[in-house]
Amino acid sequence: MKKTITTTPPNGALIIQSDRSILIETAHDDYEVVRDKLAVFAELVKSPEHIHTYKITNISLWNACAAGASIDEVIAVLTTHSRYDIPQNIIADIHEYMSRYGSILLKHDATGALVLKTKSVALMKEIVSYKNIRPLIGKAVNSKTVHIPEKNRGTIKQLLIKHNFPVEDLAGYTEGAPLSLGFRERTISGEDFNVRSYQDEAATVFYAGGGVRGGSGVITLPCGAGKTIVGLQAMVLAQTQTLILVTNVTAARQWRAELLNRTTLTEHDIGEYSGERKEIKPVTIATYQILTYRKKKTDDFKHFALFHKEKWGLIIYDEVHLLPAPVFRECAHVQSRRRLGLTATLVREDGLESDVFSLIGPKKYDVPWKDLEKQGWIASAQCYEYRVPLPEKLRMKYAVADIRKKFRIASENPRKLAVARTIIKRHADENILIIGMYLEQLDTFARELNAPVISGKTPYNEREVLFNAFRTGTIKVLIVSRVANFAVDLPDAGVAIQVSGLFGSRQEEAQRLGRILRPKSNNAQAYFYSLISQKTNELDYAARRQLFLTEQGYRYTIMNIKEEADEKNK
Repeated sequence: MKKTITTTPPNGALIIQSDRSILIETAHDDYEVVRDKLAVFAELVKSPEHIHTYKITNISLWNACAAGASIDEVIAVLTTHSRYDIPQNIIADIHEYMSRYGSILLKHDATGALVLKTKSVALMKEIVSYKNIRPLIGKAVNSKTVHIPEKNRGTIKQLLIKHNFPVEDLAGYTEGAPLSLGFRERTISGEDFNVRSYQDEAATVFYAGGGVRGGSGVITLPCGAGKTIVGLQAMVLAQTQTLILVTNVTAARQWRAELLNRTTLTEHDIGEYSGERKEIKPVTIATYQILTYRKKKTDDFKHFALFHKEKWGLIIYDEVHLLPAPVFRECAHVQSRRRLGLTATLVREDGLESDVFSLIGPKKYDVPWKDLEKQGWIASAQCYEYRVPLPEKLRMKYAVADIRKKFRIASENPRKLAVARTIIKRHADENILIIGMYLEQLDTFARELNAPVISGKTPYNEREVLFNAFRTGTIKVLIVSRVANFAVDLPDAGVAIQVSGLFGSRQEEAQRLGRILRPKSNNAQAYFYSLISQKTNELDYAARRQLFLTEQGYRYTIMNIKEEADEKNK
């Protein structure tokens, strides 16, 4: 009879696979520590209850390099926490792709000419061999150096990264027109003001003393953690005329209010460039909508001229993950300006992360959301997913619909209304946001709950009246469409009920949670509820939506609503 030999398996939290996927056991004692280390160089792609799946990508490795992580540090995380032997191709890939960062440089030579330099002759030969790269290259200086026309500075970076070659741009910047500004010790609204340590650190890492290794990159901080203050601190460091690009007019006016309240700038220094106004001043705040406006698809984007009308020394891209694709093309032509991207998540649903990396810059600073929660800079939040049965009368309609119609039927499940009523009753003393995507659904909620609704068609002045009433507690329940995903400063919102969303958008889920993460005056807990229809494709999209927040340490408590709980809504 054969003996069965048993061995105690290693107890590492990670299982590393040859396709670059990494499994992490959520029940493991080291889960939280390992998760935060892993997030530096890998991306979360799946998050069922017990085993989460991460993926090492080229961009994630290069962002790790840009943030200062070394090859040895990345491999040490894997070897220290791996349950089994690491596939050798993983070690080889990490060496190969991380070593590419810094192997191609853009810089100005002693004569002031822009050149592209490689670490080896073979690498230069490979670059020149690409048909789409060759027309962008000027005369050779030597076997490892070629001239690059200034106008091609952004385009060559954008194309080379498609060939898996990141370019480290050390060509420096054109100094913009000077602008003197500083922070007020006491704001106009009467509050003492100090830049928080992590905000100062983020801006300092970005600016890098004004040297060529700073001046372009992305800062990622949670919603409610004060990304705007990081932008203001970068402006104070740069002391130059600044163009600020934002998502909408509401965001533009909130930036303006922050500038006036916290800095020494005056109303004469700040202009708004939007569909309503066309002001160009030393600090100009423009919306993405106006920049990409054109009467016909065949017309030029005439407002792109704003990039070149003034001697901007700094361009700030707020919510950079939403930067429209046409603006990326124009970004390629402003590489001599310092560029700061601000976002809560670098996730882009259109897959253009490589364009953010090459044209705005790599991720320069990142803080896990839970770290700031522990320090009290953002509110602690509990997340719930309520799974609501679909009424019998809609099940056949759902069964025969195509995928998009299935999603809409599930999203607009009328039984969600009764569940929302229950949640509102539970949090009767809280300020509650109901957030959704479909206007008909939101209008129904508004009628049934006797609550106002804000959508894209709500005039700006009316929005501000409603937001102010909500801030002061005159209105306790406010219904908002996707227009309120961004730039809504509602520090007293304590509860958010998401009744419908944009398919599997991870960025939207993060932004919606962010509406309630600003610290509360009484250190109260925030609550985020997502209402999802049972046995529908909305469940699959919800799982994807939650990925980024899961990576940041948030867990969703699943609650199944019984069918008979709200028969009256059939």
